[in-house]
Amino acid sequence: MANGHDFKFEGGEFLSKIGAAWFVSFAFHEYIDKNHTNWKNKKFSELSVQSKIKTYNNSKKYHIRWLNEVLNMQQLDKHQNYCGLHSNQIKAMAAEILLKNSQNGL
Repeated sequence: MANGHDFKFEGGEFLSKIGAAWFVSFAFHEYIDKNHTNWKNKKFSELSVQSKIKTYNNSKKYHIRWLNEVLNMQQLDKHQNYCGLHSNQIKAMAAEILLKNSQNGL
């Protein structure tokens, strides 16, 4: 997502810091496929990745809400993301994580 993009829902200020695409990519890596590494793109500095992971870990109470919000986002492709993912991929990954969560109670 573009820097400075504000999400107007609970915990949105934290999602704004890490970006929707990065969040979904990292969550997909964590819950679905450890081989998925788009969130590690070389365009992110190591410090940036560590900061994003810290924000991610400190915001887990919002993750289900965020995944549902991502499914409703209309302009994911309008904002640049360094994960190399398109809107349909991001939404499919979010849906898969939610499905696994509903089945396994992540």
